Amino acid sequence: MGRVAIVGGGVVGLATGLALLDAGQSVILIDDDADGQAASWGNAGHIAVEQVEPLASLALLRSVPRRLFWRGGALDFPLSAIGAWLPFGLRLMTAAQPARFRQGSDALRGLLAQAMPAWEALVDRIGEPDLLRQDGHYVLWHSAQSAETGRASWAAADTGTAQVHDVALPELAQLSRLTSRPMAGAIRFSGSGQIADLSALRLALRAALVAGGGEIVGRSATLRRTGGRVEVPGIKADYVMVCAGVRSRPLMEALGHKVPMIAERGYHIRADAADWPADLPPAVFEDRSMIVTRYRNCVQAASFVELGRVDAPADPRKWERLERHVAELGLPIRGPFTRWMGCRPTLPDYLPAIGRSDKADNLFYAFGHQHLGLTLAPITAQMITARVTGKAPQLSNSLFDIRRFA
Repeated sequence: MGRVAIVGGGVVGLATGLALLDAGQSVILIDDDADGQAASWGNAGHIAVEQVEPLASLALLRSVPRRLFWRGGALDFPLSAIGAWLPFGLRLMTAAQPARFRQGSDALRGLLAQAMPAWEALVDRIGEPDLLRQDGHYVLWHSAQSAETGRASWAAADTGTAQVHDVALPELAQLSRLTSRPMAGAIRFSGSGQIADLSALRLALRAALVAGGGEIVGRSATLRRTGGRVEVPGIKADYVMVCAGVRSRPLMEALGHKVPMIAERGYHIRADAADWPADLPPAVFEDRSMIVTRYRNCVQAASFVELGRVDAPADPRKWERLERHVAELGLPIRGPFTRWMGCRPTLPDYLPAIGRSDKADNLFYAFGHQHLGLTLAPITAQMITARVTGKAPQLSNSLFDIRRFA
């Protein structure tokens, strides 16, 4: 039995802490996000088991011009952040080559196949099974042309354990009542899911960690190497685990690792949920690159991929566009809106970094999950706990090793 210091209290860090406790380890979690503003707690709440194909692909590169923010799309490259996104983009182009893309798809498929069972086990572990909803999700189109193109694209895609179903006319008519004009088409996924309340999930995970004997320290952390080992100053621990999302990069690079991670910034608006159907699964309005999720006490519209810097000011134009989308579609979502921006930790091949450091004997890491941090948190926790305890991880893959960027 050892004592593990986990740097980062997002969903990956908390899930890992619980897995380590259950494996007989002692855990101290270091988290300075007192208000729960990290990407773990502001995302779309979607358990995205269908996203098997990495976004680092030739198809994505070909689609960039029509996705640009200034053309009405969701993809933005702020000029002030060119020093961050240009080298990231060059690495992404390399990772998008067909052979690398196929390897990445195979790696993600293995993780995502276990994602939902791992979530089922985790919500049972914390005594909150109702936090996990397995009702699938919708993809909707208002344009007949985009509906035809979108259906064909999803039909040809690898969606892993998720299944795609056509929506019958009566169901399409019901969905059309959400907007001020009829839907041209829709599909429904089965096998995917959502978290019913991200704030409740955070509180439940933290409470379970403490109840299991873990300790949570509200402070920031640095790493210091002494000989072949690393430590968090002021914290006694046998092992150190870096699960700090976008903040993992400076921690790891200070120890000599190459971590070409970018802050992929997303935005959301939230409002009272009184007028949104309580039982409606997440709905992706693909023409607008927007996903709407009903949580227990609010409804949220989220969008945007802004490749920038962690601490750059938020761009209010993104919130304004989300509010405009809601108004133009005639959705039953009424302000006042609360606004949020958070940073997805994204590596250029759109695969996570999960493994053991070769720079320090006692250093482990799990970060870089891009859009899949919520989806992959429990299975990541199982994988990295197996590493710490010396057991063979079920889904070991060299593509998740951070040394791939050395």
